[in-house]
Amino acid sequence: MKFSTKNILSVLLVCMMVSCSKDKPSAPPEVGGPSKPDDEKPIETKPGGNVLAWVDAHSNVFGTYGKFSDKAEIVKILDKLKDAGVTGLVIDVKPSTGHTMYPSAIRKDLTTRDGKTRPTDYVEFLIAEAKKRQMKSYLSIVTFVEGDAHKQVGFVYDNPAYKEKNESFVVANEQGDIRRISTVQNAVFVNPAQPEAQERALDLVKEITGKFQLDGLILDYCRYNDINADFSDYSKEKFIEFLKTKFNDNAAANMDFPKDIVSSWKSNNGQIVPNVTGKYYKQWLYFRASVIQGFVKKARAAVKSVKPNAEFGAYVGAWYGSYYNVGVNWASKNYDPFQDYNLRMDWAYPGYGETGYFEELDLLMTGNYFTQIMLSENPATAGMKYHWWSMEGSLNGIEYITKNTRPIYGSMDIGNINYKSKEEISRGIKYMLGRTSGGVMLFDVVHMYVPQYNYLKQELFDAVKAGVKN
Repeated sequence: MKFSTKNILSVLLVCMMVSCSKDKPSAPPEVGGPSKPDDEKPIETKPGGNVLAWVDAHSNVFGTYGKFSDKAEIVKILDKLKDAGVTGLVIDVKPSTGHTMYPSAIRKDLTTRDGKTRPTDYVEFLIAEAKKRQMKSYLSIVTFVEGDAHKQVGFVYDNPAYKEKNESFVVANEQGDIRRISTVQNAVFVNPAQPEAQERALDLVKEITGKFQLDGLILDYCRYNDINADFSDYSKEKFIEFLKTKFNDNAAANMDFPKDIVSSWKSNNGQIVPNVTGKYYKQWLYFRASVIQGFVKKARAAVKSVKPNAEFGAYVGAWYGSYYNVGVNWASKNYDPFQDYNLRMDWAYPGYGETGYFEELDLLMTGNYFTQIMLSENPATAGMKYHWWSMEGSLNGIEYITKNTRPIYGSMDIGNINYKSKEEISRGIKYMLGRTSGGVMLFDVVHMYVPQYNYLKQELFDAVKAGVKN
């Protein structure tokens, strides 16, 4: 969805952008969710057994200790992955600068950064080497992030008119000031509701799908920045149109924007979040989720129009109960959070369930980035079934809200999560493989071969192998 060092600060220094991480929870871990109802039948899952390793572009190719700028090193690492039981790669081909990791006809390609140069045929080489080892190759894009504000580089800086029109506007502080996102943070998100932002992303999806012998395409960061986005004039216009069309609300044109959505803001763990919400807040969440669902439908159609047999998937954070903050409803369209009296999604509005996009996917990767594996390991969660901040509890919830009709890959961040030992990493992998319908995704390969980029300060291939093969 998608940090390569011991802590977040050092991650930003090494990777410079959001693409070297998968989504992290926007709220601290909390205990929540009811116990299992007596009349609820357990979900039956047939384990998938696939093991995918994510290959972030910035940290592996251009990072201080990354080795993927050297073909000989790539070969050595892929041999180790194969030996560890890895069955496929997720290769980041459009990182957060918006540039590509291959020569593109429609974008600038990223060839050199911080003194390192990538092989010209980097993507083709990885795919070919993966195939030699009977590994699948999924190609991923950082969908709605298009630049690095700190270094003033990226697709938005190559195209000033595009930046002017499409850059996301966010609430920047507790006072509610609305600013361009490039003045607030490094990652320059564009507004997913903007037609041009969608069209440029879809053009890239088609180019990648047609250019490479991929097994599938994965959307990463196919979302809004956070709950503080997007508050542009264009989003206001589209929201009013949504309210009129969907709810016949002709008074919406006279709303006090944005106060009728969020009346006041506060800071929580460094994030700007609603303090007091307005009368249109829940409809706003509905609107944003419908925007993302609409794009996902278009992206699927784009992939299938070029290669009908290519798989189409997405990475998302596993914490569904608060993932609405980024405008994404990755549940089944047949799951209605408003009517769910079991999980109690109090933020949902009537009809919100129709924005679910799970059925548009061929596979889903969820970031189950927690040290707690089993619910029974914490007295506070031992009596629960659904708990978004543990592997078992989150997978229970994921299967429940998706109806488990497509392969689901549980995901582990093996570098940035502070597992106390290699054995805990192995145990988590083993649990995921025995439990999920698709398998497990491991973020990131750089954590496996660079001791400086994980908490245990050791290579982790043996930990992966123990989890896969035992």
